[in-house]
Amino acid sequence: MGKSNLLGAWGESVAAEYLKKKRYRIISTGYRSRFGEIDLIAVNKSFLVFAEVKLRRSDAFAMGREFVDRHKQNRLRTTAGMYLSENPTTLQPRFDVIEIYAPQGIQTVDPEINHIEDAFE
Repeated sequence: MGKSNLLGAWGESVAAEYLKKKRYRIISTGYRSRFGEIDLIAVNKSFLVFAEVKLRRSDAFAMGREFVDRHKQNRLRTTAGMYLSENPTTLQPRFDVIEIYAPQGIQTVDPEINHIEDAFE
């Protein structure tokens, strides 16, 4: 596994633990279709959440959410549609972005987490 894959997996793990503490249940990690990948799929009482995790050392260049542009949002929506066609639910779907700022990479003891609910326009 390459360094960026390791970092990405670590970031997704941090985000999953964060969601679990907020009473979400993780139902899928790294869901893939021919259209793209969804980092985390989680549920709470009301929502089926498709979460995009963005790990950065800092927001000096740009905030993590800024890397989820319209093109990426459309790919995530299409991939979520594939997931929903295979896994019907009565829960309301929602797209979240979870920004993780880890100045020391995977050595960061207490990364800053910013959870943006309903992040897509």
